Amino acid sequence: MSMTRRDFIQSLGAVAGVEAVHRTMQALGLSGTGEARAAEADLSRGSGQGKTVVILGAGISGMAAAYELSKAGYRCTILEAAGRAGGRNLTVRGGDVIEETGGRQRVAFDRGDHLYANLGPARIPYHHRAILGYCKEFGVELEVFTNDNRAALFHNRERFGGKPVAARQVVTDTRGYIAELLAKAVDGDALDGELTGEDKERVLEMLVQWGGLDPDRLYKGSDRAGYRGEKLHAGLKAGEVNSPLDFGDLLKADFWQYKLHFSHFLNQNPTLFQPVGGMDAIAKAFERRVGPLIRYHSPTRQIRKTPDGVRIVYRQGGRDADGAIDADFAICTIPAPVLKDIPNDFSRETQAVIESVEFVPAVKVAFQARRRFWEEDHAIYGGISWTDQDITQIWYPPYGYHRDKGIIVGAYIWDEKPGLRFGEMTPVERLRAATAEGERMHPGYAAEMESGVSLAWARVPFQKGGWPKSRHKSPEALQKPDGPIHFAGDQVSGLPGWQEGAVLGAHMAVRAINERVLAK
Repeated sequence: MSMTRRDFIQSLGAVAGVEAVHRTMQALGLSGTGEARAAEADLSRGSGQGKTVVILGAGISGMAAAYELSKAGYRCTILEAAGRAGGRNLTVRGGDVIEETGGRQRVAFDRGDHLYANLGPARIPYHHRAILGYCKEFGVELEVFTNDNRAALFHNRERFGGKPVAARQVVTDTRGYIAELLAKAVDGDALDGELTGEDKERVLEMLVQWGGLDPDRLYKGSDRAGYRGEKLHAGLKAGEVNSPLDFGDLLKADFWQYKLHFSHFLNQNPTLFQPVGGMDAIAKAFERRVGPLIRYHSPTRQIRKTPDGVRIVYRQGGRDADGAIDADFAICTIPAPVLKDIPNDFSRETQAVIESVEFVPAVKVAFQARRRFWEEDHAIYGGISWTDQDITQIWYPPYGYHRDKGIIVGAYIWDEKPGLRFGEMTPVERLRAATAEGERMHPGYAAEMESGVSLAWARVPFQKGGWPKSRHKSPEALQKPDGPIHFAGDQVSGLPGWQEGAVLGAHMAVRAINERVLAK
């Protein structure tokens, strides 16, 4: 069988993932780099003088739109249904109240600058240049968010005796076995043809180093996975390398489906960031600049077109009476599951697209622990553990190291069925279920927890979901205005669920409005 370099690299990627491809291309001298650039609103000063815009929603997208338009001279009003700005950018601290349909939770965390939980977005990739640009402009201090930690855990109830295993061993052993198989293929006749003898030698040398193979190019275990007796390093004496995990169990576990290469997804690549003290530092920075434009407790009741622009009917400041506001343009950032039920003058095409957009029933559960047992007992500093249970992930805080207490995210759920199951539970039931599943990951878990909160985004008023599912008729259809009404938010972007998508959607809308104004 003849195999070209391209064929070999594609096959390698299918089996071993992005990192193996990158290392192979380096070995063959084929690697290259790319460059990310931020989209900017870039409106000329004074271009919007005399024009009015009503913005529906004071989330990140709505506030970004108001900020950029105001700088250009537009008179903006933001109608926000809730009593706070930020939308799905939500950080909770002791004393806060969480609102869900049918109930309220009071956050019982202790007061402390490190005792908070980001129940909405929690990380910013390095290439999300627009939202990072605002952090720089507004002086929002950033710190590194630890996404991938080899001390964290992988857990599959039907493999390895149902016990969690350290990520360093799963990653090392999977890599070692694959390297052994590939080395056998390269050393035989399977890759003859377009691979030269020099290519094969380079690839073999790379696989030995990459996979930690022995002189016979066999995988027998590696000190990269740690040492027996739970030793994390050799210490004063050379340690005895752990026996590798069974290859068959690794293949039967669900780790390789996406968990092993989770950090290779572009939006999960290091370096990732978070604002110091909580993600809502970004929302607060926007609010300081556009706060006077926001009318809180003002849910939109009707969206209508007029001969001169738009008329928005809204509930005034929580009162029973409706008010109305007329403007030249509107920018609508209301999430589609909410927007579809608001009476409007949209075209049939626009309404059909809005009705097609489904949101993920995401759930987060956060606990305050009486001590940072993940650091003290397991040397886990930040990062994520995975499980095939409903809770899906446990997040360890990448801040507040060695403090007395800490906030651990005890569940981050986004799959449909577990998300709906948890969403239907009461808050007390969610904490109980998340604690029981966490106990299988960390024996003694329940005894460490002092208090907890949860948020099922599908039950949050004026949101009805965590973020848009990726398969729907937008974003292209919602990137077009419907008369004087423009759409924004992450739901109009190719980055659903990310603040970058929200900002880029805002920039698209304000540029489109400005172009129409300048064209008249």
